[in-house]
Amino acid sequence: MTSVPVDAAPPGWRTLLGRAHGAVVITLAGGVGLHATNVYLATTVMPSVVADIGGARLYAWATTVFVVASVLGSATAGALLARSGPRWAYRWSALVLVAGTVICALSPTMIVLLIGRAAQGFGGGLLFALCYSIVRVALDESLWPRAMALVSAMWGVATLIGPALGGVWAQLDMWRGAFWMLIPVLLLFLVWGAGRLPPASERQGSVQIPWVAVGLLTASALVISVASVSDSLLVNAVGLVGAAALLVLWLRYERTATVRVLPAAAFGPDRRLRLVYITMSVLVIASSVEVFVPYFGQHLQGLSPLEAGYFGAAMAAGWTAGSLLFSGVSARRGLLIGLAPVSCVLGLAILIAAGPTTTHSPAILLIIVTGLVLLGGGIGAVFPHLLTDVFQLAGDRDQDLAGSSATIVQLTATAFGSALAGTVANLAGFTDPAATAHAARWLFAVFLIPAVLAWLASRLIRRDDKALASG
Repeated sequence: MTSVPVDAAPPGWRTLLGRAHGAVVITLAGGVGLHATNVYLATTVMPSVVADIGGARLYAWATTVFVVASVLGSATAGALLARSGPRWAYRWSALVLVAGTVICALSPTMIVLLIGRAAQGFGGGLLFALCYSIVRVALDESLWPRAMALVSAMWGVATLIGPALGGVWAQLDMWRGAFWMLIPVLLLFLVWGAGRLPPASERQGSVQIPWVAVGLLTASALVISVASVSDSLLVNAVGLVGAAALLVLWLRYERTATVRVLPAAAFGPDRRLRLVYITMSVLVIASSVEVFVPYFGQHLQGLSPLEAGYFGAAMAAGWTAGSLLFSGVSARRGLLIGLAPVSCVLGLAILIAAGPTTTHSPAILLIIVTGLVLLGGGIGAVFPHLLTDVFQLAGDRDQDLAGSSATIVQLTATAFGSALAGTVANLAGFTDPAATAHAARWLFAVFLIPAVLAWLASRLIRRDDKALASG
């Protein structure tokens, strides 16, 4: 599989969600949706957790251990899939996620909660990566773009649902209920959903876990996550440089390793897979401005906390809409990959102009929402096609690595993007409304750079596709 087909239109949504494939697709989308909902739900209830059981000094670690464990889980997903097959790999991952959620719900102290969050992150990372990989195993190739779109869209859906559900339980002073609420749904997918998946993969067998590569990746995510929670700009900068150095070491190791995280094709003469990973990474980094949008909405545009939360969710809504609307593009797939990042650039340009504005004007708010929707919509439109390209370009020998590699790239880019956003915002400062507006302008301007890089990389992908098609 070294070429990317562009001429045949993929089957419609009715085929994907019909009797033959519907249960499988719902199981895969549900797995990612549950993991993503847990991310946002837990973030929402953490202030209530600290107020109840204490541990304020460990507050940020609830996110740190989750992110690091998610990277670790994603990196081991390929080996689990090869050894256990889709059905039992899904069940083991969901079981770990259930165990972590129960620990969180029962936690008497913050230390116990962190253990639960680590288990949630590991199980969720496994489930996240497996759902991408099982698309290849369980569905025909013609269904991959729409299936990837639906699975990817679950992050946008979770951004809308997670904070709302977490907010309700926090408002009721029953934060543990937010975790207990997930258990029945997780068990449903563990028992019923997993039973809809194939019992074994095409090449089930023993696959080694790339411990060295996983260690370097995990260390990189840990360094950047720990540094990002510090108030010291020096610590932020050192963390970014240290994490980047570990990533360079990881890539150097991957080039010659026999047991790796990335497919061998990522280092071959055909550069398209490398460009796909780069495009995915910088698009995810560009989306990290979303972290501070609710804060700016409250302190610059005068929104209430709930209004600001959904104000920030506009980007996620654009991501979901873009994924679902453009997943069926096939004949113009190359044009979409080349142009979708332009929407991200335009969205960030609008945010640079309007985002720092201190106003209650509905017109300004609408302009800002438009910028966020364009940013998210551009990412959502192209992301399913990039994920499909990973499978098609990875080569037959490394198909088990394809899904987990895409997830690892996404999670690592998220860690870097969040840390960079915190560093830029801290540098600009939040001492008063003028400083906050200054921080917003700098944040949106800096994150315009990865959006432009995504556009340049996508143009190279399109150029290489054309060259191979004509040659």
